[in-house]
Amino acid sequence: MTAGLPEVWPAPAKINLFLHVVGRRPDGYHDLQTVFQFIDWQDDLRFTVTDDGRVSRVVAVAGVDEDRDLTVRAARRLQDASGTRHGARIHLTKRLPIGGGLGGGSSDAATTLLALNALWGLYWSLERLADLALSLGADVPVFVRGSAAWAEGVGERLSAIDLPEPWYVVIVPDAAVLTGPVFAALDLTGIRQPITIRDFRAGQGDNDLAAVVRARHEAVDEAWRWLETYGRVRMSGSGASLFIEVPDAGFGQDVVAACPPRWRVCLARGRNIHPVHARLSSITHWGVAKR
Repeated sequence: MTAGLPEVWPAPAKINLFLHVVGRRPDGYHDLQTVFQFIDWQDDLRFTVTDDGRVSRVVAVAGVDEDRDLTVRAARRLQDASGTRHGARIHLTKRLPIGGGLGGGSSDAATTLLALNALWGLYWSLERLADLALSLGADVPVFVRGSAAWAEGVGERLSAIDLPEPWYVVIVPDAAVLTGPVFAALDLTGIRQPITIRDFRAGQGDNDLAAVVRARHEAVDEAWRWLETYGRVRMSGSGASLFIEVPDAGFGQDVVAACPPRWRVCLARGRNIHPVHARLSSITHWGVAKR
């Protein structure tokens, strides 16, 4: 195994800078267009490599059985696909909300793949890891590939995109938003036409799911109406997390201080490069360990 690997492996949140539903697929899923950007609000993971082949977690996640935990599933999927005899004990420090549209579970799974790929000495290519990641969820590949991205399909067709890295205030209302019912409630009689990256850079793009979520969840609508007094509100994924771009950290801190205590709130910086990629770039060329 390679020396110099980090002890703590970050799993950052993502936000969707826009999300358009541009069609329905024969398999029942929807064709999307979106832009993913990471933010520096994150979970942290630690891994203890074992030689007994067992994969387990050290700390339980409330409401998530071990066999359904995406970190455990990701480790076992990589273990089975690679044939390694190693196992791992996974310690997750959970900060990101579950089901908030920030991709916390997907990010945890991706960081597990990136970390164990190195800790187990596999050094698979990013392409190979991303193919495996897609079987765990549509959002997992963007975290594996590690760059802010323009995405199409169900979110798996990714093209790296260079974006400003502003400050955001992110609010998480107390609302349990289920993705399936939100998509089922969409009126797709007038299918939105796809846009281009140039259109997005010119200011086009919103979240087609926001109106449905606001109509079905009073808490999201209330938070939206409060936050829009400070800036243009956007919703990440299928909700419930909302965010605004702020001109600087000082303004953002003022918004955070004013936020009602019934909502979780975070001031975070946009990031175009996944922090694990930033740390591993000096150690590995994805597929070949630096010796």
